Amino acid sequence: MSRVLFVFSFIVLFVTGCTSNTIQVINSEQQIEHPNDHRFENLDPGEKQYPATCETDCYRERADIQCTDEACRYTGPYLQSSYDEAFKVTWFGHALFQIETPSDATIITDPVFDEFDWPINWLHAWFNGQYRSHLPNLSVEQVSQADAVLYSHLHYDHFNKSDVESIGDHPSYRVPLRMGEKFPEIGAHITEMGWFSEDTLNTQTRGTNITALPAHHFSSRTYIPFIYEDNARVSWNGWLIESQGKTLFYAGDTGYSEHFRDIHERYGAIDVCLLPIASYYSPTSPKWYRYVHMTPEDAITAANELECQVMIPWGYGNASWGMGDVSSHSALTRFLNMLEVMPLKAKVIVLDEHVSAR
Repeated sequence: MSRVLFVFSFIVLFVTGCTSNTIQVINSEQQIEHPNDHRFENLDPGEKQYPATCETDCYRERADIQCTDEACRYTGPYLQSSYDEAFKVTWFGHALFQIETPSDATIITDPVFDEFDWPINWLHAWFNGQYRSHLPNLSVEQVSQADAVLYSHLHYDHFNKSDVESIGDHPSYRVPLRMGEKFPEIGAHITEMGWFSEDTLNTQTRGTNITALPAHHFSSRTYIPFIYEDNARVSWNGWLIESQGKTLFYAGDTGYSEHFRDIHERYGAIDVCLLPIASYYSPTSPKWYRYVHMTPEDAITAANELECQVMIPWGYGNASWGMGDVSSHSALTRFLNMLEVMPLKAKVIVLDEHVSAR
């Protein structure tokens, strides 16, 4: 029996050794942690003064948003199946984008294919049933062939460990500081990046530069029901992608703050901005929700401050979880209504979701 146990232990160690992840850390400007408990903090903490807030007719019904019992769909003039100029951008709902750069790199943001990791999936199924009515029409196999996967933070709707196991070790992974230790051991190459740190993704043609940028958010992850681990001990990022002189900004989950002005001061006008507009609504804690998620009018303000040439909103839709929203397309309804009363310099593109019903 002891010989059998020894052989089994050797096999486990051998397999674990073969599948250990490689974690590189790039923190060129030394993103600051709290000295006492090593928690990360936002660049601009504290009470906010928001430049604009919708007060009336925020959710006035629109003829260009059509809903059936199965799904809602925007049908207006901003609609495109994908954005295809310098970058080709395809949206698969919530925060999942496929980005093809001018240097032929394929980058995926925050892929989550089904519900949440355990135990949140169990809790939601127990109390609410299925949360997502539609799922991304993008296969795990397609993501596994990408050049890189960018994760913005470790919340369940943006990072799923079982999905990482399915995606595998072909793409390189770029993540916020300390997030690499949350990955399952799959033999992946993971680069943790502090705010304003840069890295280069090399393809067969030319390199694509990837820069980690600040977001105004937080991190926590339920370890067992109602008990949280790693609260703010793992950071949260936005991402800037630069290729052949063109730039694309993926903001990640974020509230509105001065960090957008900081980004513009460093990098100037941005060609394409993927900005969240959802999950700001809560009847019980509205100030907290807005503190860490942008309203549509916050996103319009941010787009102007970033000098976005093209703005693509996300976070709402049929494949979102509807957390902190009135309905699947309420955030888009408010966004389009606010465009009629707020100036926006950017060209607006509303991407059609590439999703399928469950």
